[in-house]
Amino acid sequence: MATYAVGDLQGCLEPLKCLLKQVAFDPALDQLWLVGDLVNRGPQSLETLRFLYGMRGSLVCVLGNHDLHLLAAAKNIERLKKSDTLREIIEAPDGPVLMEWLRQQKLMHYDEMRDVAMVHAGIPPQWSLRRALKCAAEVETALRDDNVFPAYLDGMYGNEPTKWDNDLKGIERLRVITNYFTRMRFCTAEGKLDLKSKEGLDSAPPGYKPWFQHKERKTRGLRIIFGHWAALEGNIHEPGISALDTGCVWGGSLTLMNVDSGERLSCKCDEHGGLASSVAPLIPESSPVGAPR
Repeated sequence: MATYAVGDLQGCLEPLKCLLKQVAFDPALDQLWLVGDLVNRGPQSLETLRFLYGMRGSLVCVLGNHDLHLLAAAKNIERLKKSDTLREIIEAPDGPVLMEWLRQQKLMHYDEMRDVAMVHAGIPPQWSLRRALKCAAEVETALRDDNVFPAYLDGMYGNEPTKWDNDLKGIERLRVITNYFTRMRFCTAEGKLDLKSKEGLDSAPPGYKPWFQHKERKTRGLRIIFGHWAALEGNIHEPGISALDTGCVWGGSLTLMNVDSGERLSCKCDEHGGLASSVAPLIPESSPVGAPR
């Protein structure tokens, strides 16, 4: 029995199959953790969702910004962008079933036995583990409540408020929680977000740092697995923090990590998010969880 975590799929199904084959993944025994952004931009968003749904009993999934965008676009097709590859899901006969399954997934997963958390983008430095779980649950409840769900999707988009306040209510409260968990890269020590900067660690605006680099971060000591930030290429030097988005959909690679040992396997992708044909498909990387790579 093994537990693996995989980076942002974004509709890149063949690289995922490559990795699962290499580790002889057995859905009856093993477990796969997904860091979110299962769909969009890649070549097989619908097929990816179908594949995952077929093995849903073996999955732990947190939602990413592209997954939430799919749910919102399904309610209002005008939200689709030219670069989106989501229409095939929305129009598929089994689309409603797949999206209803997606709607039931978490914003944050915490494995108490391992003391490890998984989120799509990050946990703001001013939040404790307890606060993060509580806030994630608020959005999860909104997603699953038929009465609240449409209003949440209508108000989900936007960069304001830029900072958490305990007195926030309604959709503004849900929006800033969503932005922390699914869009955050740089923020201040107090959790004020900059959602425009998307490059590497050295591109932080003045006064901002990557969320995991703040010295007073309240989740220090907690192992955290996240995706979302392809520009990092999986390379960070923060103990206990594992970045798994290695840009498969952009011609990088898809990375799978054994949650317990930290061993990583990477499958090279072509510029369209498929399997690269000119290189060996598997590159083993052995590094402890969160260690410099």
